Amino acid sequence: MAHEISINVHSVIPKSRINGPGKRMVVFFQGCNRGCPGCFNPDTHPFDTSFLCTPRDIIRENFTKDIEGITISGGEPFMQHHGLHKLLKVAREEYNLSTIVYTGYEYGELRSVERFSTCLGYIDLLVDGNYLESEREPTLLARGSTNQTFHFLSRRYTEGDLYMPGRMEIIIKQDGTIIKTGFGRITMPLQQR
Repeated sequence: MAHEISINVHSVIPKSRINGPGKRMVVFFQGCNRGCPGCFNPDTHPFDTSFLCTPRDIIRENFTKDIEGITISGGEPFMQHHGLHKLLKVAREEYNLSTIVYTGYEYGELRSVERFSTCLGYIDLLVDGNYLESEREPTLLARGSTNQTFHFLSRRYTEGDLYMPGRMEIIIKQDGTIIKTGFGRITMPLQQR
């Protein structure tokens, strides 16, 4: 049996209403070397192993029939491009989920590097660019700073779909775990385990 690709995952939110249109599964990759000052997710920066999971298992273990899509953030998802590609492919082909990816890379960079560009065909919306604290998004658009660009790689969404009901979401799970997510300042870990 061939070795299956694993992703070093920081956390997964099975259902969020603030990380893109509709109800979405959100996967935060672990590891980023971009070093954006004021980043919302600093706990995702270290490349230490958080937990390893195959792309298929990530979706299978967190999927519910009422989610519209998957949003992938980080960390920097393209630093684990093999796992990202497989996760996007499984989401699209096996679950018919829409796909949104947040990256610090710019679209032109991703298109020009083959190992990155293979992912683009499975992405409905790419939000690119480093987070710039001085250009923090003042509206309810689903991005951290105004320099970040929406690239609609399919006809699934328009900019009008990206106005969220708020800047942050707090989820309290049945076991008492508190999860904070969104585009506002997060002063605690993304997920307390």
